[in-house]
Amino acid sequence: MKRVFLEGEVIIEHPNRETGASLAMRAAVVVVLILSSLLIGVITFGGWSALAGMKPVCVVWIFLDLLFAFYVWKWSRGLLPVVATLAMMMAVFGMIAIPSWVDREAAGYAQPALSSGTLGSLTAILVALQVLVIFASMYAFSQKWNVEVEHLIGEEGEVLPAGA
Repeated sequence: MKRVFLEGEVIIEHPNRETGASLAMRAAVVVVLILSSLLIGVITFGGWSALAGMKPVCVVWIFLDLLFAFYVWKWSRGLLPVVATLAMMMAVFGMIAIPSWVDREAAGYAQPALSSGTLGSLTAILVALQVLVIFASMYAFSQKWNVEVEHLIGEEGEVLPAGA
């Protein structure tokens, strides 16, 4: 259905959202956030019996990654620095966790659902993915998705530049 604009009505356009680079970066950020939440989920539920106090944190983190992916898909630029900050925190947690998972391969430790070596490898992949989340979200932030251009509708329905 085509919308009919009235004389004097203002149309707001977001020109930076229409570029191919912006569309690609939005999709890239959403994909890496979804992959991040899936990988955190695999690590969390695969190592459930070995995780001490991080279970609630990981579950909340999965939810937040999916929530942020939803809002980034809806062009919410303001969340991108928050996404990068949380990805940096998760990368630090992951770097701390990798040696712990590898150390659990020694004799005497109970093995979680996934082997500790596998969980250590997945955690290393998660750290690399978090670095990718940081770079993608900061590059997307620099694209200025929030820029608005106003257009006024003239007497005969034509679009006039702002200030006309």
